[in-house]
Amino acid sequence: MPPFLFLMKYMLIAGEASGDLHASQLIKYLKEFDSEAEFRFFGGDRMAAEARCNPDLHYDKMNVMGFSEVLRKLPTLWRNLKQAKRLLRDYRPDALILVDYPGFNLTMAKYAHKLGVPVHYFISPKVWAWKEYRVKQIKKYVDRMYSILPFEVPFYKKHGYEVTYVGNPSVQEVAHSLGHLPPLKHFVERHDLDADKPIIALLPGSRRGEIRNNLPLMIEAAKRFPEFQYVVGAAPSVGEKFYREIAQDPGLQLVFGSTPTLLKYARAAVVTSGTATLETALIGTPQVVVYRANGMAISYKIMEKLLKVQYVSLPNLIVGNCIVPELLVHKCTIDSIARELSPLLQPSPKRDFQLQGYRNMQRRLGTYVAAEYAAELIVDACRQSARDETLVYPQIF
Repeated sequence: MPPFLFLMKYMLIAGEASGDLHASQLIKYLKEFDSEAEFRFFGGDRMAAEARCNPDLHYDKMNVMGFSEVLRKLPTLWRNLKQAKRLLRDYRPDALILVDYPGFNLTMAKYAHKLGVPVHYFISPKVWAWKEYRVKQIKKYVDRMYSILPFEVPFYKKHGYEVTYVGNPSVQEVAHSLGHLPPLKHFVERHDLDADKPIIALLPGSRRGEIRNNLPLMIEAAKRFPEFQYVVGAAPSVGEKFYREIAQDPGLQLVFGSTPTLLKYARAAVVTSGTATLETALIGTPQVVVYRANGMAISYKIMEKLLKVQYVSLPNLIVGNCIVPELLVHKCTIDSIARELSPLLQPSPKRDFQLQGYRNMQRRLGTYVAAEYAAELIVDACRQSARDETLVYPQIF
């Protein structure tokens, strides 16, 4: 039966802003491979724009952080889960597509499995870092997993579960940004920077707690190099007033909405651990990775016990080697940041080693367009399932 005769319904769940972004790209390519696709979803404005319909629940009613906030919002979380189950039961999609957000989504995977709805998971939960027990749930309830980190493939294979590496979204996002950079002169003038001083980029994270813990140390370390100017890549969701209160420095320079440009024109960067470390590496800017938290040695020991990986930054995890220095918890000090930053600000073996590591990382990531590849595989799987059902239950005309 020709593929256009199958009308496919897709339900997606993304519980935060990054998931909304990645899921919107998935919807875009699902529509390219299946022009008659229908969508229902929990997500945000980006998904709504691509699907051309409003979410059944916006992610701003789903996204909670931290143990205490989860406890306070348990009734809301239960209502959200109940609503998602009701939608899944009534809508009966050809595929339930889950995007990261593991606590909620793995519960939905279990319920979909019970209903016989195929489960596709785009962007694996970080079970290789913590909560490895979740692998059992994934093996039991997730039909197909689409990974965006190449080292996840051997990790899951070790557990007897096959996953497909579809590429990393940051590769295309960074490539697009680099293709639309303003000239250095325009960037400097627009943000009122000193045209005669090279830049140290500071990326303290996107959450207020991260910024509070890391930014003051970053600034004091950067000020040890007076021949450079430090510039903070600010999160759009955090106001300028908060940064100035935390920094307590009249020389604070902030850049909103231009982080890729800032990184490209910086000599080196100090970056709070997270996705930004991967983006910095893809842009090719040498970096020192930091994560201060509360700074206590006992916190570091607890983290060592909880984490199942040797490294925490994505460039190191992807390459399987310490190509960027990681200064975590009590090891993150003004002195240690300045010490690791110094050789990256000038030609040196450490700078060359890091840049070579970036090239190895890019080769491992490949050039797949992650959302496009995943969407193609999802549509193919749904059509194959529909063909199989047609053969088992032929229609009589």
